[in-house]
Amino acid sequence: MARSSTRPTSRDVAQAAGVSQAAVSLVLGDKWRGRVSETTAERVREAARELGYRPNLAARNLRLGRTRTVLLVVPALTTEFFAGVYTGAARVAAEHGFGVVLYPSPEGIGPARDPFASAQAALDGVLASSMAADALTAIRGDQLPLVMLDSDPAGSLGAATVNLDIADGVRQVTDHLLALGHRRVLHLAADVPSWTFELRARELATRMAAAPGTEVRTARAPISIDGAQAATEAALTTPGPRPTAVVCDDDKLAAGAYKAIRRLGLRIPDDISVTGLDDLALATAIDPELTTVRLDAELFGERGMQALLAVLEGTVPESGDIPVHLVVRGSTAPPPRH
Repeated sequence: MARSSTRPTSRDVAQAAGVSQAAVSLVLGDKWRGRVSETTAERVREAARELGYRPNLAARNLRLGRTRTVLLVVPALTTEFFAGVYTGAARVAAEHGFGVVLYPSPEGIGPARDPFASAQAALDGVLASSMAADALTAIRGDQLPLVMLDSDPAGSLGAATVNLDIADGVRQVTDHLLALGHRRVLHLAADVPSWTFELRARELATRMAAAPGTEVRTARAPISIDGAQAATEAALTTPGPRPTAVVCDDDKLAAGAYKAIRRLGLRIPDDISVTGLDDLALATAIDPELTTVRLDAELFGERGMQALLAVLEGTVPESGDIPVHLVVRGSTAPPPRH
């Protein structure tokens, strides 16, 4: 069945399935039982799938009232951070009588299958993390209100952007290390093409450059403990003066750095300090406990959902980044004297 270049209508679906437009409305509105046969219903659904037909949600919602459902698009749920974002978002949504459909983008990056594969899918809005931005390609054509999380406000696809103050978190880490006397730093950077990670690298470089006699080297690693271990080991065994601190883009990378440092026979923090960013449960499970930046994932989810509800209501969302806080633990100390 050839796809038309214009958006298919319910009339096109009716024609393709050989039924009336009323039958299409009944089937796609899930009101067909007892009124059309199972076979006819399946034929309508199949025609809608083939044509890529999606109901005009705005028109339908005027008739039926809102669907009161929003989609939360996040990277694959590999850390408790995005579980926290979901918890906060769902809590605020529930207070306003909304449900949340969770949609993890495979591998955290890259295109995802279309979450609107069902012709009956009906959503009021979308809340999406920039790490899963590629998954939005399938959504953009639907003209749904969109709020971006963890995303560049200047180039955002959304009607609003909600961010944690990651830049300030990196500044807090850098100032802490500089105050301890560190001048040579290894940045263990997440190998993910995302605004939030570019921001971390930029802030670290800027803050370090402002202090005399500093040096920042960068090692990139996938967000996995094994990947971080391999990248840290390679970076710490290259010729030249060894860095006295490893600044990690997140706590999981820090756990990998710990393993590499121990494998090289070095001690944390006596020989080398390590910092993270997230304050996941992992931060206090490793020894020594990790100096890291606490991000309030649930508050992030709450603020994101509040912004989306404001957009849906036509009001202006609350502005200002969410504050973050450095938590100093046993993994940082002054550099060794030698």
